[in-house]
Amino acid sequence: MTMPRRPKTALRNRSWSDLTWEEIGQLPAQGVDAVILPVGATEQHGPHLGTGMDSALAERICAAVSAQTQVPVLPLLPYGCSLGHSHRWPGTLALSPQTLIALVTEIGDWVHASGFHRLFLVNAHVTNAAPLRCALEVLRSRHDDLMVAVINTATLSPRVARAFSADAADWHANAAETALMLAVAPELVRRRKIRTADDPDRTGGLVFAHPVNRTSANGVTGRPSLATAAQGRRLFRWMVADLAALVRCGRRERPPLPAGYNQRATFT
Repeated sequence: MTMPRRPKTALRNRSWSDLTWEEIGQLPAQGVDAVILPVGATEQHGPHLGTGMDSALAERICAAVSAQTQVPVLPLLPYGCSLGHSHRWPGTLALSPQTLIALVTEIGDWVHASGFHRLFLVNAHVTNAAPLRCALEVLRSRHDDLMVAVINTATLSPRVARAFSADAADWHANAAETALMLAVAPELVRRRKIRTADDPDRTGGLVFAHPVNRTSANGVTGRPSLATAAQGRRLFRWMVADLAALVRCGRRERPPLPAGYNQRATFT
C-alpha cells in the first residue's frame, strides 16, 4: 500500500522579530548578510481606503519576498514623510524628512552592528523616497562595508510602474492601490465608497509640487472605481516576483572597484 504524499509545506517569511539573538547572529556565517526594511506610511487614502494602506502593502510584499529568498525582514516602519497630505483630512500621521532620515540611519547602524552588510529599504510611499535616499547617503559614508538600496514598490519594474500610473500620473488611492487592497487586505476597503471616489489628476503641466489639499477634492487622484480584486492579485504577483529578483541580484552584487571610502588616491 502506498502512503499518501504529504502536502508541501509553504515557505515562511523570516521575521527578524521572531528570531532570537543567537539565530540572528548565525545568519551572516550562513551566507545571509542582507536584511529588508519595509517602510510604509499612515496617511489618508480617500474615503474608501484605510490610512494603513501603504504600510499594509510594504509589509505583505516584504513578507512574501522573504519567504522566497529567506532574507530576514525587519519590523515594519509604519510612519513616513506624508507632510504633503496636509491637515485637511483627519488621519495622517507624518514624520518630517529629518526624522525619517535619522530613524532609518540609526536602524541601519544597528543592522550593521549585528553583522549584516546589505540593507534593502523597500518603500511603499512615494514621498519617503527622498529622505530614504538621504539615509542611504549617510549610512554608506559611515560604514564602508554596508551596501544600501532604496527600492520604491510602485516603480519596481516597467510593468508595475505602468499599472500604478494607468489612470493618473500623480496617482493616489487610485485603481492600482484599491485593487491591491481588495486582493491582499480587504479589511482596509470600504467597498460602498469606491464607486463615487474617483477624482481627476489636476497636476498636468504644473511647475510646482502642490500639496494634496490643492490637487484633490477628496484625497484621491485616479479612478478607484476601475479596480478589481483580480487586477490586484495579478499586480501583487508581479511586485513580489520583481522585488524578489532585485533582492536575489543584490545579494550577489559586489562593488565595481575595491577602493575604500577614506582611501586616498595616489598622485603620479
